[in-house]
Amino acid sequence: MPSFLRIWSWLAIASLAVPAIEARADTPAWDKTLERISPAVVTIEVDQARAFDTEWNQSSQATGFVVDAQRGLILTNRHVVTPGPVIATAVFLNREEVELRPVYRDPIHDFGIYRYDPASLQYIQPVALPLYPEGAKVGTEIRVVGNDAGEQLSILSGTLARLDRAAPDYGVGKYNDFNTFYVQAASGTSGGSSGSPVIDIRGRVVALNAGGSSGAASSFYLPLGRVQRALENVQAGLPVSRGTLQTVFSYKPYDELERLGLRPATQAAARKASPDLTGMLVVAEVQQGSPAEGLLQPGDILVRVNGRMVSTFEPLARVLDESVGESVDIAVERGGSVLNHRLAVQDLHSITPDAYLEFGDAVVHDLSYQMARHLNAPVSGVFVANPGYSLGAAGVPRAAVIETFDGRPMANLEDFEQAISGLAEGERAAIRYFTQEDPQGTETRLMRMDWRWFPARHCERDDETGYWLCRDLTPPAAQPPRIPASTTIAGTGDKRIDKVAASLVLVNFDMPFSVAGVTERNYHGTGVIADLDRGLVLVDRNTVPVAVGDVRITVAGSIEVPGRVT
Repeated sequence: MPSFLRIWSWLAIASLAVPAIEARADTPAWDKTLERISPAVVTIEVDQARAFDTEWNQSSQATGFVVDAQRGLILTNRHVVTPGPVIATAVFLNREEVELRPVYRDPIHDFGIYRYDPASLQYIQPVALPLYPEGAKVGTEIRVVGNDAGEQLSILSGTLARLDRAAPDYGVGKYNDFNTFYVQAASGTSGGSSGSPVIDIRGRVVALNAGGSSGAASSFYLPLGRVQRALENVQAGLPVSRGTLQTVFSYKPYDELERLGLRPATQAAARKASPDLTGMLVVAEVQQGSPAEGLLQPGDILVRVNGRMVSTFEPLARVLDESVGESVDIAVERGGSVLNHRLAVQDLHSITPDAYLEFGDAVVHDLSYQMARHLNAPVSGVFVANPGYSLGAAGVPRAAVIETFDGRPMANLEDFEQAISGLAEGERAAIRYFTQEDPQGTETRLMRMDWRWFPARHCERDDETGYWLCRDLTPPAAQPPRIPASTTIAGTGDKRIDKVAASLVLVNFDMPFSVAGVTERNYHGTGVIADLDRGLVLVDRNTVPVAVGDVRITVAGSIEVPGRVT
């Protein structure tokens, strides 16, 4: 055997032998650990019933795991629980299925909690997996157990490499976590593994799988500090308070902080207080209309909160969550100067929508803090989660923010409900809105109210039952009869053209549903008046492809009248 082959074989054998040499006799084997914890891991089948906030209505699969077998609590990601209406089912290892009801989703961090009825399980008795936040350490060998790429149970191995990674960025207009560290390892998780437990060799959950990189094997896990607090509150039947300054912080190393003006004395105090840390928090974003606007600005170095040195996200979150509705003292350094501010702490849940309005197949709700960040706008206005039939026919896109409706300012969903409740069937109103493509500009469209094709109702989330409670909106009285109108058709000087032009009309046809294989919903074309007494207009099938829809006929480019397909 060539010498280089002998050397390679020895190295390979040696590398395989290392774990056996380092293993301790009192450490349980991975196979026994996985066998014990696997019954607690479930596949979650999710149907998002309505578009809501950053999420579109869709079906997907994910993972969760039991954290309280007695109460039937399952921990998973926020984007699996979703902020909007959801229908979810958990499939256990033995293929038993149970209905899930959402009981908590964090406004910012990527975790949420489902509940199931433990009595509905007959043939499997899962054991709750304990949360062990302090177990997340660099070098810890871990397993990610979950539904990876559609497989009911996959087990991926890895080693924790970083504990201070920035939260992953999923793109503009999508849900993004912030104001927290993430844990990183090379486990190569993919779709379906969201919400998987990241366990150590003793079966303790040290982190929550949340995302991954499509261009590398890196996976990103959410630390469990704030998760554990929320779970304890849910178990005790207490609300989970969440405070915010509407300010995004980022973690920067000391070398960069020095360039921002960090004073040597402050650095020395910070290093002494937290010798293991390599930096401090810096203001990255300040939301318009927030309590911190005009006081904090990007580049400010956070030094103290309520007189105590704060260098990372967890201590800051702890103070804010315990100070909702109160004020905190913030000390920052800006260009070498110390600035002290007293800032009001807002309730994060109050700027996270929990109700929506449905009309004409459209879904709208209050603008959320999540989307306001992308728009760099105050958390105010009505957000179009789904333009549906009514708003789609008017040309209002998804993710538009409605500022005024029929000339009235729209601060929240209540204003919008009052406005549309006064519109009769077919009545029009002007909508002024802005979009994430042009948040500084506005556009205006004319919307036509629909009470005929789709239900109109207000729905609000009830976390006690896990359901959304809806009440129907009452349409106003019918519009008075139309007053006959007249117009003059401009002549061209050619008698033949003038005679034909008087018989031509513009036909607009809007489909509320996709039927007969026709997917496009808005059409327009030219029609010819065939019978003036009976009001009959001939039109081609490209303009009116099916019988189901709303017809509007425009005469002489100035008078619009409703029509119907005969």
